Amino acid sequence: MGEPATRRPIDLPTGRIDYRELGPADGPPVVLVHGFLVDDGVWADVPERLAARGLRVLAPTLPLGAHRTPAAADADLSPRGIARIVLSFLEALDLHDVTLVGNDTGGAICQFVLDEDASRVGRLVLTNCDAFEVFPPFPFDLLLRLARHPGPTRVALAATRWARFRTGPFGFGALVARRPTAAETLPWITPYLTDPGVRRDVARFARAWRPADLAAVGGRLAAFDRPVLLCWAPRDRFFRIGLAHRLRDAFPDARLVEVDQARTFLALDQPGRLAGEIAGFVPAAQVEAPDRHPASGRG
Repeated sequence: MGEPATRRPIDLPTGRIDYRELGPADGPPVVLVHGFLVDDGVWADVPERLAARGLRVLAPTLPLGAHRTPAAADADLSPRGIARIVLSFLEALDLHDVTLVGNDTGGAICQFVLDEDASRVGRLVLTNCDAFEVFPPFPFDLLLRLARHPGPTRVALAATRWARFRTGPFGFGALVARRPTAAETLPWITPYLTDPGVRRDVARFARAWRPADLAAVGGRLAAFDRPVLLCWAPRDRFFRIGLAHRLRDAFPDARLVEVDQARTFLALDQPGRLAGEIAGFVPAAQVEAPDRHPASGRG
């Protein structure tokens, strides 16, 4: 759908990252922030759908375990440090009035971005993600504790080399309503299993992870007075709908839409619905045949 993506590298103070860019250069900018142990592929064809509506879409692959180039040895890879990488990315590309979109761990990163410096962010979209003391939900907190130790984690994740395990209910299949494909998920685990530099980066992130840090940010979300859209899959077993209600109530200007037939990786399950909601939320977007549904919660 739409024009093909341009994937390019960008050198930041913390090292080189790759990003996917689509849409007109003068379109309203949308930056997509993915979660732990996945890359920009978790957004499926949402970038293409948004670009077709006149938006400039940028989807970086952050150093969260599925990145291809290890970060600089002295890079701060704490959750707040990853947020600073996002801010450095926005600054390097001179992006303003950005619509920031977060999923899973990426939603937590977006909240750290707001807490760090919200000056370039014009509006926020959160799909199912970490918030408050849920950072991350069980059993992924156990995975993060294990990830502090690269050797045992590599052994534990070795079974993901097999597509049946990787896409099943004990792998990424638990996060998607429909079974993900082998091709979708292979890029997510290959860097970690094959590159010791990537494993080092993940260990640095995991060692710096503190659930209390995000809980503290949750108490300051009211400082962000610009529009917030929560697109939430109520069927998600990990990020429950009650968490979305709490986020809605924490922001001064937020509304919630519920997306059926989806789980944590909402974009993989309902790309058309998510793209339609984002396009309808961004001012000056050229919306063509949007997938709009009634909103629930506060408007």
